[in-house]
Amino acid sequence: MDLALVREVFDTEMRREAPQDSPGVTQERVGGVVRQTGGDSDWNGIVWSGLTAGTADEAIAEQVRHYRAHGLAFEWKHYSHDEPLDLGQRLLAAGFRPDEPESVMVAEVSALPEGPVLPEGVRLVPVTDRAGVGLVVRAHELAFGDDASRLGERLLAQLTEAPDSVAAVVAMAGDQPVSAARAEFPSGTRFATLWGGGTVEEWRGRGIYRALVAHRARIAAERGLRYLQVDAMETSRPILERLGFARLTTTTPYNYDL
Repeated sequence: MDLALVREVFDTEMRREAPQDSPGVTQERVGGVVRQTGGDSDWNGIVWSGLTAGTADEAIAEQVRHYRAHGLAFEWKHYSHDEPLDLGQRLLAAGFRPDEPESVMVAEVSALPEGPVLPEGVRLVPVTDRAGVGLVVRAHELAFGDDASRLGERLLAQLTEAPDSVAAVVAMAGDQPVSAARAEFPSGTRFATLWGGGTVEEWRGRGIYRALVAHRARIAAERGLRYLQVDAMETSRPILERLGFARLTTTTPYNYDL
């Protein structure tokens, strides 16, 4: 896989020409940025920027004005190869708060192992309705210990209004959800994006995360997509590398709170 070429395709299809990622949001290119604006339960933020040292500060200030006018906190999704090279420092100076960096991992669907292989006593259940979304929320909260209600609202809206744009699954041990994940299929791109996969502590290390990746890779293959992409924390990056993913770049979420 030619990583330089794939990064160019990724920047074009998933950032500069990014489709909206959920129903009811607005995706627009304004000057040197592409931004998404929705409601409180949507993801709001900057998906691409093409700025210079001379234009960056005013572009940052304009986005702050835009989202403040809508009463929305937002995220500037900064990539390590974005210009100017000090864009992260400029965001900090403007009042943004950085989260942990994530590795942008990419694999060709055809190169991934077939599966999934689940541990004994665990089964995968497709999520198609409100009850299934409730299981996804419960699995997330058990795995991470935080409130996942907004995730549930967004997933339910996708399943209701644009069901072809997402495939979600929950791993069940008996009647207990122990992990959940979803794949999203941005229209007009060659990518499926993978989200979730956090596993309840006592079930970690048994291959559930790998099985969820394989399950979603199979769906992507059935849809004729070429690439899988994941924004990976350090806990999942080594697993993905063993499966055949490569690091394309690094992304850091810079958050602006009202």
